[in-house]
Amino acid sequence: MTLHPAAPDPASSQPSNAGSHTASVPMLAIRNIQVVYGGAIEAVRDVSLEVPSGRIVALLGSNGAGKSTVLKAVSAVLDAEDGKIEKGSILLQGRPIEQASAHGIVGLGLVQVPEGRRLFATLTVEENLVVGAHLQDRRNLAEARDYVFGLFPRLVDKRHQIAGYLSGGEQQMVAIGRALMSRPRLLALDEPSLGLAPLVVSEIFEAIQTLRDRSGLTILLVEQNASRALAIADYAYIMENGRVVLDGTPEALGRNADVREFYLGLSTQQGRTSMRDVKHYKRRKRWLS
Repeated sequence: MTLHPAAPDPASSQPSNAGSHTASVPMLAIRNIQVVYGGAIEAVRDVSLEVPSGRIVALLGSNGAGKSTVLKAVSAVLDAEDGKIEKGSILLQGRPIEQASAHGIVGLGLVQVPEGRRLFATLTVEENLVVGAHLQDRRNLAEARDYVFGLFPRLVDKRHQIAGYLSGGEQQMVAIGRALMSRPRLLALDEPSLGLAPLVVSEIFEAIQTLRDRSGLTILLVEQNASRALAIADYAYIMENGRVVLDGTPEALGRNADVREFYLGLSTQQGRTSMRDVKHYKRRKRWLS
């Protein structure tokens, strides 16, 4: 059974080439946003990016680069941490949402899976899924639940187990499944591989790719694991110190010497150490810390 997200406007439902940034309206467009915490700490400065319909766009960077802050701004959950969008705009299918409430944004079809999963630990797997379908009628709830169990078959036998007793990977599957229960147009994932074993990470990323390839779901993927993210993304942005410092297709970024060395762990040269090597070492220490 196929999960059908809330129907987008016909003109914007056709996937565009993520790398070309065509004139068609993207599913999500962030324009020069600045985010400040506590009225004093600038966490994000002049960040712009686009997420075309039906594509996976990766937002990469080390811990503290500002990636999660961008997601929180998009999902309208900055208030909980005394954060505020000081300037710029966020458009969902051309509609400004930077002043919308978190509940209103979910209603428009943008749903976030937060870092750390944040399940209702005392509820069962199925109860957690049902919580995510609070905007759906009974028929759509059943269809979405069947889709989630098809995407993550291992959850079928655990549907009546308490979520807090699941493994980290299984909890991540439930968190993604709960978000899918609302039939989103755009799924925002914050560090889905964090703390998971490599085999489980592979399973999670295969599911993310399936959501795009089979259901046409639009996905904004925030990740520190650059190699995994670039393997499935259509386009990527790299953040450092609250700013986007590089963007391009995975192929183009994979040919970039700095990206290969500092994000993919591929040494670009062997031999004697130069001052350039020392600077690169310091950058690596900062980017990978």
